[in-house]
Amino acid sequence: MSMFANEFAMKDLGSLSYFLGVSVVKNAQGLFLSQESYAQDILIRAGMATCHTVKTPVDTNGKLSSSNVAPYSNPTEFRSLAGALQYLTFTRPDISYAVQQICLHMHDPKDSHMQALRRILRYIRGTLSHGLQLTRTSVSTLVSYTDTDWGGCPDTRRSTSGYCVFLRENLISWSAKRQPIVSRSSAEAEYRGVANVISESCWLRNLLLELRCPVPKATIVFCDNVSAIFLSVNPVQHQRTKHIEMDIHFIREKVVRGQVRIIHVPTRF
Repeated sequence: MSMFANEFAMKDLGSLSYFLGVSVVKNAQGLFLSQESYAQDILIRAGMATCHTVKTPVDTNGKLSSSNVAPYSNPTEFRSLAGALQYLTFTRPDISYAVQQICLHMHDPKDSHMQALRRILRYIRGTLSHGLQLTRTSVSTLVSYTDTDWGGCPDTRRSTSGYCVFLRENLISWSAKRQPIVSRSSAEAEYRGVANVISESCWLRNLLLELRCPVPKATIVFCDNVSAIFLSVNPVQHQRTKHIEMDIHFIREKVVRGQVRIIHVPTRF
């Protein structure tokens, strides 16, 4: 602390307990990060402080579309609540995908999009105490999981990629994002998802290196698509994969250097 004070104008405010809407509680395992009070404020703003709860944040039976649905009467309210939920994902990775789906329609919200947003709020109402548990651990391994919804967007048929990165047992990075172009096969969509998580893992490895905590082992990437795994180690460039050549060379380079290992994980797990 004294070394920082010599370089920067700062003062000690004591142990961290609350910062920018995030509550920090010390426990036997380490630190527990929560946005419970912030989530309660969102529910009050939406008039759903006493609403019924649901067990999941998203309805898996159908995809949100922007067509053939009546526009929502108060788009400003929708955008305000969607933006608030985006900030809530800082400690709630379990709602990242659901929030990403509704945020795709902030420019022109429909009634079905508001219904999906209310479902997220009902889920939050039943899981207010959820948050992130961070434990003290050694910097030894980065483990990543990735999956892709091939052609899942009913309007553009773009795929949605999701990943999460663990430093030992600590979840430190996660994302759910629609891919910028249409993939012509599930292998291509999954491979782009692998490229995204490897890019994030490389950034985290460099960050830890700058903090003088280098990761000694290769990053493990779990993927449920066998074709994508074969593409990561096969040096032959086939005609059907030329359109994803940049991602192929990027991933292969990391595999050859020993910085990344891609392993198959069954979907049923």
